[in-house]
Amino acid sequence: MSDYIRRLPVYLLLDCSGSMSGEPIEAVKQGIKTLLSELRGDPQALETAFLSIITFDSSARQLMPLTELMLFKEPPLQAGGATALGGALKILADCVRNEVRTSTATQKGDWKPLVFLMTDGAPTDNIDEGVDAIKNVSVGNIIACAAGANANVNCLKKITNNVLMMNNLTAGDMAQFFAWVSGSIKASSRSIDASPGAPVQLPPPPQGFVIVP
Repeated sequence: MSDYIRRLPVYLLLDCSGSMSGEPIEAVKQGIKTLLSELRGDPQALETAFLSIITFDSSARQLMPLTELMLFKEPPLQAGGATALGGALKILADCVRNEVRTSTATQKGDWKPLVFLMTDGAPTDNIDEGVDAIKNVSVGNIIACAAGANANVNCLKKITNNVLMMNNLTAGDMAQFFAWVSGSIKASSRSIDASPGAPVQLPPPPQGFVIVP
C-alpha cells in the first residue's frame, strides 16, 4: 500500500483471562474471522482500515501490529491467567505513539485510531497507570464492552464514556458484538472520506446490549 494513504488505525483489546476459557474464547476467534471477512468485502474499509490486536491475561502483549486487512493473519488465542487491563492500556498508548503517523508540514497523518475493548472481569493490575498513559496520546473513539455480569463497569468508565453492557458471554452475543464492531469500522471509513474532520457517528449498539449511562 502507498505510504500516502491516510490510514484508519483500529485497535482491538481482547480479554484472554481464564474466565474466557471454552465457549467465550472460541466465540472471540470466530468473531475475528467474521470481522475480517466483512471488512475485506467493503472497498472503503479495505482501503483505509488497518487492524491491530492486543490481548491481556496475566500480562499484556500486542499480538498483531497495525496491518492492512489483506495481509492480516489471525493470531492464535488462548485463555488463562489474570486480567492485566492496565498493562494493555499502556501497550496501546505505546502502539499509538509508535505506529500512528502524525501530520507533517507536507503530509497529513493517519486518522485518529478507533479502539474496541472487550473484557469479562475486573483488572488485576493498576488500571490508573494505563488510563493516564491513554490520556497522553490522541485517539478517536474508545468503545468498551463489559461482557457478562462479572465485568467491572466502573473501571471501564474510567477509560471511556462509551461503555456497552453485554449480558452474556454466549457465542450469539459475541457474534453480535463483532458484527457491530465491523459495522462501526465500515461507518467510520465512509465518514472520514465523506466528511473529513467531522465526528464519527457509530451505528446503534446491537439489540440486547445496553449503553451504560
